[in-house]
Amino acid sequence: MTKIIQILLVEDSPEDIELTIEALQGSKLANALSIVNDGVEALAYLRKQGNYASAIRPSLILLDLNMPKKDGREVLDELKNDPDLKDIPVVILTTSKDEEDIVRSYKSHANCYITKPVDIDQFQKVVQSIEHFWFAIVELPKDE
Repeated sequence: MTKIIQILLVEDSPEDIELTIEALQGSKLANALSIVNDGVEALAYLRKQGNYASAIRPSLILLDLNMPKKDGREVLDELKNDPDLKDIPVVILTTSKDEEDIVRSYKSHANCYITKPVDIDQFQKVVQSIEHFWFAIVELPKDE
């Protein structure tokens, strides 16, 4: 039986959401993608609050930095300081190439930082590479 990989995409751009969905649909790995559009929703999802009471804990979080309400920097800080959430791998997937964002993300314990390519084909390759690396190569703890 194939294990379904749970991925949480925290992204406010409809175009980037669509590209990510397309890239993951082309994957050889079985995955389930949940999508939230801002940092407030992301934390509610991860903490199973409100409409997200039955949310499934993700195996990986793809986190954009520049979002409304609560940005990805704040989300990363909060979840990496939460004993129940800090072990979920977080991939920063953003348009920012700002060195300050890169340094801050790693200091806040992001697992990796990837700048989104503008080319559609490259974007899809990046998303597929993330999935392949995290779920076909890396050993992650079993779900509890």
